[in-house]
Amino acid sequence: MDNQQLESYLRIQTSVDKLSAFLTFNRMTDEFACNAEELERFLHSKGIIHGLRAEVLSQIGTNPLAYCKEQTLIAQGDPPVPGNDGFVKLVYDMEKKYNRPAELEDGKVDFKEVVQLKNVKRGQLIAERFEPQPGPAGKTVTGELIPPKLGKQARFKVGKNVVVNVDQTAMYAAIDGLITMTDKEKINVFPVYEVNGDVDYSIGNIDFVGTVVIRGNVLSGFRIRASGDIRVIGGVEGAEIESEGSVEITGGILAGNKGYVKAGRNVRCSFIQDGNVIAGEDVLVSQSIMHSHVKAGKSVICSGAKGLIVGGSIQAGDLVSARTIGNSMSTATSIEVGVKPEYRTELLELRMNIKQHADNLDKTDKALAILDQLAASGLITQDKLALRIKLTATKRQTVLENDQAKERILEIERTLEDSDSSKVDVTNTVFGGTKIVIGRYTKFVKDSAQRVSFRYSEGDIVLMPYST
Repeated sequence: MDNQQLESYLRIQTSVDKLSAFLTFNRMTDEFACNAEELERFLHSKGIIHGLRAEVLSQIGTNPLAYCKEQTLIAQGDPPVPGNDGFVKLVYDMEKKYNRPAELEDGKVDFKEVVQLKNVKRGQLIAERFEPQPGPAGKTVTGELIPPKLGKQARFKVGKNVVVNVDQTAMYAAIDGLITMTDKEKINVFPVYEVNGDVDYSIGNIDFVGTVVIRGNVLSGFRIRASGDIRVIGGVEGAEIESEGSVEITGGILAGNKGYVKAGRNVRCSFIQDGNVIAGEDVLVSQSIMHSHVKAGKSVICSGAKGLIVGGSIQAGDLVSARTIGNSMSTATSIEVGVKPEYRTELLELRMNIKQHADNLDKTDKALAILDQLAASGLITQDKLALRIKLTATKRQTVLENDQAKERILEIERTLEDSDSSKVDVTNTVFGGTKIVIGRYTKFVKDSAQRVSFRYSEGDIVLMPYST
């Protein structure tokens, strides 16, 4: 049948969105006959050119009686597919908990490295927002293009201590801290990292750009480093505690001569036993310091009802103050003031270096004497001549380094002379067996004394009555 004949039998309708076309029989007679090609031409004449269902057209041509009493879908367009949604991407995967041990280069695992904190610095990019992307365009059964659909727009959920740029495409940290997601997926940067319990294998080592608070103990062998302060609401065993700010330990330090506690400013705790403590400014202890090595840029103060320092060595730039120093058993206790502890350490190293230089120069001089004799007799070989040149250069370098070390020693010793304001205060008793060093002067306490202050005066260390 041609299009005109089919017109009397068939009616074509499209949906409102033009994504579907339907065929309905107006009537049916024995004369009706057509094939798929004829039906397709008829549909084209009606403007239906896309998404034709070839199999359905073929079946209508083969068995029209099966379709004459109902509406039949004969073409299906392509709806536009929504594009990819916009999204916010963080510099860290917040879903990842990092609760497995870190693998080292040699394939071993470090069970103390189980938490990698999501640290960020002030001004650091912490999140980016990406625009949604359009999906593929659609097409109606009449061949018209349907504009593509965009995915959903994403927006930053702004929390605390973060800033967003003018274009709303990038988020930055307003402070040093820890990226944290809170309720409703808000992005925050918090300046404090808290551990609600002990620092053990479940927590692992901590390295944080802000302040760390431990609501428990820090066990032996673990490490905490912080750019801010470190507060431990408990005790510290033989761990490594290092802060650019101050360290406060509610309990004591019971280190067993392992690890250390180091602060850029102050260390405050109740007691130190068998520990190593270094502070840029003050070490403040409320009970006792026993058999420990303590260094402070300014003061070591052991106050409180006990206020005991016994055993080990205490070094401070300005002041050491305690109720009691030493004990009745004359336990060796060293107290040094009047120079920054790092200068004393450097002084020891310089003196060791000078001794090493002297040994090296002695060996070099002996070797050069033999080579000089060979050169004078004309028996020196080319390789020995090269060795002579090398040893001469080495000697020159060693002499230079030796002179520099001696100059530095003189500089440090001059600071040792300036000890007028440095002192060691004992508000109760100092026992025999205690060594007092002020600047470059040393005094060994033989007999116990009460309420005294050790000071430098006219080339000696003198005892004065302690006064508040």
